[in-house]
This record gives sequence, structure tokens and C-alpha cells, in this order.
Amino acid sequence: MPPAAADDPVSSPRQAPAERIILALDRPDATSALALAAAIPDLRWVKVGLELFSAAGPAVVAQLRERGLQVFLDLKFHDIPATMAGACRSAARLGAGLITVHGSAGAEALAAAQAGAGEGAAAAGLDTPTLLAVTVLTSWPAARFAAELAIPEPIPAYVNRLAALAVTAGLGGCVCSPLEVAALRQAHPEPFALVTPGIRPAGGTAGDQARVMTPAEAIGAGASRLVIGRPISAAQDPAGAFALCCRELL
Repeated sequence: MPPAAADDPVSSPRQAPAERIILALDRPDATSALALAAAIPDLRWVKVGLELFSAAGPAVVAQLRERGLQVFLDLKFHDIPATMAGACRSAARLGAGLITVHGSAGAEALAAAQAGAGEGAAAAGLDTPTLLAVTVLTSWPAARFAAELAIPEPIPAYVNRLAALAVTAGLGGCVCSPLEVAALRQAHPEPFALVTPGIRPAGGTAGDQARVMTPAEAIGAGASRLVIGRPISAAQDPAGAFALCCRELL
């Protein structure tokens, strides 16, 4: 069993590389997700997203925490303020260290979500999780983002707008592509967390991600933590692939 991760879910430059990497457990069932996590002895953080949570429910969060792992609950809540508050209240009771909500829900809904998370954690005797506002998904290329969503503002400006809403609402960070990290870090210094998917090791393929960087590039730009999925989970040797990503951060 890996040692428990630090209490503070926000990263710092002093943390070891293994603390900075969140493995995406994008698996269709708890058995395969738990097996993947067990195959990487140095793992500290895991992401439970929509696919796994829909299949396995809150129980898988508890199982992962029992193994000493920190959980990033990536359910991307987006609804009216009262519903987001209730969802985050329930999610916080599960003990996740990080929880996502969509920044485009607006400042009122984000503030309600933050309040709900605090209430849920307090009721369960847990620390309040860090809520992260999702900005623009890393699968969106700029041209399609503008054409399909009719948003004329360039992606970097729109990301900055949503991050500012998160700050106004009292959230602890946001999720963005690594391409937006440097500008956001300049505007929002630590401890505001910048968690970045769209990470591909040097020489890796982008897959369905449109805006990507290597682990070293993203951390160098100011990312707090990196979400990495297939480059590790689809590798023949997941532990070796995880170690390779860690070495890139040394």
C-alpha cells in the first residue's frame, strides 16, 4: 500500500514527481480500475471520472481511499446553483481531495458548489476538498470551438474569464489545457491550483487531445498537477510508464 498523500491537495514545487501525477482510471468497472492502481506501487493520486463512477459508484472511491490513494473526483458538475450545491455536498462526503465543476455554470453556481462542498465535508468530519472549475476541454481545437459553440472569444481569453469566475466564487483552482497554464499562473499564483489534462510524454501521440504538452513542459509552465491516462494505463508496463513520466519531472 502506498503511503498516504499530503493532506493539502494543492501541489507545491517541493513535492516529489509522484505527487504531481494523477492517473486517470478510465475503466469500465471497479475490478479493472483497482487492478490498474495496484500495478503501480508508487502511485499517489487517481482520477475517478464519469465512466468509472457510473459503473462502480461511490464504493470505488472508498476502495481507493482504503488503499491510501488520494482521489480526484472528475464528474464535472454543471447545473443550477441549488443542484450543484447538493451534488458537491454529497461528493465531499466521499473524501475526494479534488472535485470538478464546470466554470461556465457561472459565479453564483460555483459559489453554491463551494458552500455545499464545505458543508458535506464538515458533516463527514473531513477536510473540505478543493473544487476545480473546468474551463475549456482539451479536446477542443480553436476553430471548432468557435464554430460549433459560437464563442468568438479566443480560447485563452475564455479560459482566463472562467478562471477569474472561479477565483471570485472562492474555488481553489481550475482545470485547463497545459497551453493556458503559463498565463493563468501569472494571473493566479499558488496556492490556486492548475490541474492539466492533455499531457503526453515526449514522443507520445496526442490521440483525441488537441492542446497538449509533455509533463516537464506543463510543470515548467506552472501546472500544479498533471492528469495522465492512456500513456500509462494503455502501456504494457504501467508502472514503468508511470516511472518514466516521473523522471521527466526531475
